[in-house]
Amino acid sequence: MRQTLIAIVENKPGVLNRVASLFRRRNFNIDSLNVGRTENPQVSRMTIVVDSRDTEARLVEANLYKLVNVIDVQDVTGQPAVIRELALIKIEAAAEQRTEIISLANVFKAKIIDVGAESLIMQITASEDRVDSLIELLRPWGIVEIVRTGHVAMMRGLAHGVRHTPGAGPTAVTNGNGQMAEATA
Repeated sequence: MRQTLIAIVENKPGVLNRVASLFRRRNFNIDSLNVGRTENPQVSRMTIVVDSRDTEARLVEANLYKLVNVIDVQDVTGQPAVIRELALIKIEAAAEQRTEIISLANVFKAKIIDVGAESLIMQITASEDRVDSLIELLRPWGIVEIVRTGHVAMMRGLAHGVRHTPGAGPTAVTNGNGQMAEATA
């Protein structure tokens, strides 16, 4: 099972290394990791996808809270969240094949962002399943190169993901303002 965590961290040198080292020491495999600045330039947001059971994800979350530069951790697995991935796909495309490839891109709401003499680059922002589907349909033309961001996630509306407060028991969560809130199933 894949768990999606969002970690809000200080935007300082070495924070990513500390987080990656924690995963290495605990022998957790990171399925995808995406990091970027937020609306506050002093804060970065990490979207971390780990392949683990729920209990292991809670352990990862608890260990993240132990790191000095970690401000907040949310588990958005199974929560109402928008989760997207960006992919750039370079395809072999002779002039006579382009119309069919462009039609396929339109079905997936992908954009052609570069055209070369014998290739084109397509951009898609969608769910992981949709990106995978497009890639499989493009394989017969000849994929030259693919780059994918991994997941980025954001809770829908004003909701926050589940926050398991360290040491407060498995059902204690905070409401996003550091105040205790009742856990919901």
